[in-house]
Amino acid sequence: MKIKLGLENLSVADVARYCGGELYDYTEDTGCFFSYVCTDSREADGETLFIATRGERVDGHDYIGAAIANGCRVILCEELREEIGAANAVAILCKNVEDALSKLAKNYRRNLSCQTVAVTGSVGKTTTKELIAAVLKKKYNVLYTQGNLNNHIGVPKTLLQLNKEHQIAVIEMGANHPGEIKALTEIVQPDYGIITNVGKAHLL
Repeated sequence: MKIKLGLENLSVADVARYCGGELYDYTEDTGCFFSYVCTDSREADGETLFIATRGERVDGHDYIGAAIANGCRVILCEELREEIGAANAVAILCKNVEDALSKLAKNYRRNLSCQTVAVTGSVGKTTTKELIAAVLKKKYNVLYTQGNLNNHIGVPKTLLQLNKEHQIAVIEMGANHPGEIKALTEIVQPDYGIITNVGKAHLL
């Protein structure tokens, strides 16, 4: 899902600093700006930072060329592909894209002063998150997780939508392996935590 950044003045250099990446082929007058972030090359364009994530079946690096063909000029990746240099695009190089995305969201979050509510549990997370957001919206400007984007990719994407007008963020967090909630908590840094329940699958 393509998301719009909440802060409009985030620069390429800021992103590199936040995620611990190294800029390739970047100068202050390069002219690469973006307002959106995506992990799907089909959604990439001239206003988008394309994040080349690696999955079990698909490697985003194989779609860097497609993202560039769609007009994208800023890529967060682990390795340089020839398409980047050929298009005079800017690469933000990192050791691990998923870790870099997490660091980006965590440091981005530090620019903002809103309160954060984290919701997790074996079942009922999405419904509980929706109910909490519905109540809080009666009084506050609230950002909340859309659908069930509650993993190591979805949580950072949600946080990157925060802006200075948001007063509260309600973030759903899910887990499919040991330690994932701990990792997500370090990104979100919640002020409040809600655990719906814990089933057998999440006892370890």
